[in-house]
Amino acid sequence: MVEHLGSGVPRILQSYSKDYFKFPDNFSRMTFPSAAPVNDLVNTPQVTPQVTPQVLNLLGIIKGDLNRLQLQEKLGLVDRENFRLNYLQPALEGGFIEMLYPDKPKSSKQKYRITTLGEKIRNIK
Repeated sequence: MVEHLGSGVPRILQSYSKDYFKFPDNFSRMTFPSAAPVNDLVNTPQVTPQVTPQVLNLLGIIKGDLNRLQLQEKLGLVDRENFRLNYLQPALEGGFIEMLYPDKPKSSKQKYRITTLGEKIRNIK
């Protein structure tokens, strides 16, 4: 039974290619196609509670492509670490925002923009 429980990733790889897995410096991201439309997923209890008030605030201020400093200023935040841990990372991990240059996460030119899912969450709240 333990072997069966630990076989999740190999079983996923039987159905999906490795293209669905991304491994940036600070987190891993797996994106799988959905059989249900995104509208149906947004209204399920599994998705909505994961959106923290901080992420909702971030989604509310994003207009266009903005860098980290611009986002912090719009939110009135000075502590970079607080912003990264409580706003930026959860929004990225949840798929609510995306990097303009995902292959260069530490680029000085890095900017962030809202995703389609982030727009839907913003419009629901």
